[in-house]
Amino acid sequence: MCSERLGFARWQPEDSDLATELWGEGAVTRYISATGSFTPADIAARLQTEVRNGQDYGVQYWPLFELEGGAFIGCCGLRPHQPEAGSFELGVHLKPACWGRGFALEAAQTVVSYAFQALGVKEIIAGHHPQNAASGKLLGRLGFEQTGTAFYPPTGLMHVAYRCVKA
Repeated sequence: MCSERLGFARWQPEDSDLATELWGEGAVTRYISATGSFTPADIAARLQTEVRNGQDYGVQYWPLFELEGGAFIGCCGLRPHQPEAGSFELGVHLKPACWGRGFALEAAQTVVSYAFQALGVKEIIAGHHPQNAASGKLLGRLGFEQTGTAFYPPTGLMHVAYRCVKA
């Protein structure tokens, strides 16, 4: 899968260096972890989850690389929510140096289109930490509708919840 500027890959068990480069950065994990950071064990578990989701469901938060130059910039993709009902969750994690360059929108648009057109997904949900206004703006630009709040166990907080259905 590719967009205009980005290539999507698949997490592999040997990608621990890339996983650490992304999820070892506190600015990336501050809104997705109760402590604001991931330990090395958390990073290893996260990588294992992504690999397993790829094997079991054909989706993951796919690693992203710039097509020009090949730089690793983060990940964007889907994880199972209620896969038997065609419901998946969208997520985007970018390295701080890549914020504000339109990569999150470009990657997420590509994933949403792929989910509805190629995978036949019926619904995509998403959520964000209550202090992460940038994610809320992104989801609005993607056409997601706010549905309320939902408890997010990794942070122990109620996160703003969104939903997007195939038109």
